[in-house]
Amino acid sequence: MSALSRRTQVGYISGMLGWSILTNNITVMLIYFYVPPSNSKMEVLIPQVTIFGLFTFLSLIAASGRLLDAITDPLIAFWSDRLQSPKGRRIPFMLYSFLPAAICCILIFFPYQRPESSDNIWWLALTQAGFYLFMTAYIVPYNALLPELAPSHDEKIRLSTLLSLAFVIGIIISSQTPSLAAWLEGWFHWMDKHQSLQWAIVIQVFAGTVFLFIPVVSVNEQQLLNSQPTTLAFGPAIRQIVTNRNFLIFILADFAYFVSLTIVSSSMLYVLTVLLGLEESLGGAVMGLLVLVSLLFYPTVGGLVKRFGKKPLVVISLLLQGLLLFCIYFFGKLPLPPKTQIFGFAVLAAIPAAYLGILPYAIIANLAKRDTDRTGQQKEAMYFAARNFSTKLGQTVGIMIFAILTIFGKDPGNDLGIRLSAIFGGLLCVIAGIVFMGFHEEKEEEKV
Repeated sequence: MSALSRRTQVGYISGMLGWSILTNNITVMLIYFYVPPSNSKMEVLIPQVTIFGLFTFLSLIAASGRLLDAITDPLIAFWSDRLQSPKGRRIPFMLYSFLPAAICCILIFFPYQRPESSDNIWWLALTQAGFYLFMTAYIVPYNALLPELAPSHDEKIRLSTLLSLAFVIGIIISSQTPSLAAWLEGWFHWMDKHQSLQWAIVIQVFAGTVFLFIPVVSVNEQQLLNSQPTTLAFGPAIRQIVTNRNFLIFILADFAYFVSLTIVSSSMLYVLTVLLGLEESLGGAVMGLLVLVSLLFYPTVGGLVKRFGKKPLVVISLLLQGLLLFCIYFFGKLPLPPKTQIFGFAVLAAIPAAYLGILPYAIIANLAKRDTDRTGQQKEAMYFAARNFSTKLGQTVGIMIFAILTIFGKDPGNDLGIRLSAIFGGLLCVIAGIVFMGFHEEKEEEKV
């Protein structure tokens, strides 16, 4: 058992659950909500005009948010690492950011006008920027608590496993949005499809907000941790991180993986409804099965890490994930029932998902801890900010790529864009695996 009490562990991982609910609702629902397929009974809300024949408004909006992140992520991390407060270095940021993030998340799905309007472009750009700004102010300090709450190698694996579990539970919860919307539409006949999705998301965000608040009151940072604010200036702190070769390799592989993951997540409702001809509400059952099967492999992570190390497990998982994603290209053309295709994919994809959900947290926590041991400066937030930025950049690029691919077909009988998304997603996972082969896993890391 970790030195942390069970109450503190549950309180801490609740924040990851809340973050997962909010971010996954945006990842899965954003494009589907604003640019739905023709058989969805919803109208398009943003003009599908292309710029330079390639970029859509939706893809450019997604990219604009990352320009802000390029500034805010390292600054928030730097301020958090240096903060001297009676409540600690991390909790104050989390306290003042979780509620604005939730409000912005809701506003994203309440467009300025219905139906299609260019005014929705500016509305979405502003609300999305607000969401990612406040979410960054929460999640960067939150993640920076990990190496301090779990100082040993085994404790990092345990707490990383719990964080991964919380994240995938958040995926299950957020994937129920279409089912919840269908239930609301059935009970409240005045709601149309868009309105039912809006209120389903409001309910989801409310639940996520409660979970975001729990760590603020359950983690006593000053009592539990013996951390010291860094005395490094911003420039030297950044230089120490970007010259860490192992960290750069991790970030490059992690970025490619999240681009792939976001492309596939954004396309999942289209895969169900367009390629397989199934109901969108089935997405919750698919994600639920994937998560439940992945949980069967969670207990194997610690033992396999001790035997083989983290690097081989991550590389094999990325390559396997890539091969599975290639298979989506053939969905709807295989001599199998549609449900067999999607549920079979969920069972197989659960295997790499288990390891890719746990190991990255432990790897980056180890990298931050080794940096502290080497330099004597605690820069945990800077490390997690860099990872947070690469994650969000990967999500943004993934949404951009998928939004662009929809130009090539997103409707029944005209579905090339959806199929190409599987090829792009699989290729990026394979690239991530190849990049991570360059990671140097030092044996003494296991003692951290």
